[in-house]
Amino acid sequence: MTLLVLAGTIGAGKTSLTKFLADHLGTEAFYESVDDNEVLPLFYKDPKKYAFLLQIYFLNKRFDSIKQAYADDNNILDRSIFEDSLLFHLNADLGRATDTEVQVYDSLLDNMMQELPYAAHKKRPDLLVHVRVSFETMLSRIQKRGRSYEQLDYDPTLYDYYKELNKRYDAWYDDYDESPKMQIDGDQLDFVENETDRKKVINMIDERLKTLESD
Repeated sequence: MTLLVLAGTIGAGKTSLTKFLADHLGTEAFYESVDDNEVLPLFYKDPKKYAFLLQIYFLNKRFDSIKQAYADDNNILDRSIFEDSLLFHLNADLGRATDTEVQVYDSLLDNMMQELPYAAHKKRPDLLVHVRVSFETMLSRIQKRGRSYEQLDYDPTLYDYYKELNKRYDAWYDDYDESPKMQIDGDQLDFVENETDRKKVINMIDERLKTLESD
């Protein structure tokens, strides 16, 4: 039984890599709920009003996904509950959540994390794969995928939000200690568009998993 968790900022390529890995390993992929998320467009329209609701929505979906992934063999999540706090605390630091909302969220997340081992067969993922990209690559990917509410033309203040989010992921990865981890350079290895880079990344992950199995 192997559980892989991907992490990374918006536009890092997590969804694409999740699909490639799922096809390669012959396993099920669990994706973050975005296209069918009715709260997300509201958040981009009015972040202060909807930041807390959006994070509770995501937290619930991620908790459900990781429980399902834990329950079966060899699954992959394209984003997990482990980085949830990073996203909400950034919004809080930007004035998009009240102190009370932060306290409620932190308490709820703590309770969920304590329950997770009891709801699953194992206490942690086998490997977290962080796809690190530069801020410039992040912006380029966001523009390319074309979701209107994510574009800087839609809301120029998103520039500072995206920049801070990308920066915080480095510190988050350094501090992450829930499981073994590895980092992929998404600037140097364009696994989304380049098949050679894709094979190289998959081989890197295969080798890391083999190393963990032999430990």
